[in-house]
Amino acid sequence: MEIVIANKSHTVYADIICKTIEEASKVRGTGIAKRKPEYVATKMENGNAVIALDGHKFAGFCYIEQWGHGKFVANSGLIVHPDYRNLGLAKKIKLVIFNHSRTKFPDAKVFSITTGLAVMKLNSDLGYKPVTFSELTDDQSFWKGCQTCKNYDVLTRTSQQMCLCTGMLFDPKNQNKEEPKEIKESRFQKLKQKFLKKENNVKK
Repeated sequence: MEIVIANKSHTVYADIICKTIEEASKVRGTGIAKRKPEYVATKMENGNAVIALDGHKFAGFCYIEQWGHGKFVANSGLIVHPDYRNLGLAKKIKLVIFNHSRTKFPDAKVFSITTGLAVMKLNSDLGYKPVTFSELTDDQSFWKGCQTCKNYDVLTRTSQQMCLCTGMLFDPKNQNKEEPKEIKESRFQKLKQKFLKKENNVKK
């Protein structure tokens, strides 16, 4: 298994990546924004993506999006093929794309919006903090990307102030001091409670 910075030679995997994302959305039922193969291929060609391969077989993927004239970047589309789940691959991909983002855009704030508890935990381990949507990018190009999510109506009804996703942010300017372990664990517990509350509201 290898995880590498994607390039033009990897665009042959764009179709299966998009299909895997779409299938994951159906299974989770909480909404994942769809992406077209052409969009994913462009990310690869620009060196703004990482891909995990088992020989020539697709195993996982994630890409970088840039917003607000470089003030913000997001690690989006994190997906692991069903054959390679529960092996810790998502964590490895997340670390590689995060480090790649920090190298390419060292001054940018890295943010994430997600409904996945596992992704929240990964983000927390990397130094992300839970934030309100008002602290994320106001670039409308980003929010338009949520239109293919089944929960987009929630976002529009709240004027982009909240949705079923949790907003998380890594600010390079605030990473000089390490939080005590108990504070980190407390933050994650609050995220978990928020996630479970959202899930219960959806089921009602």
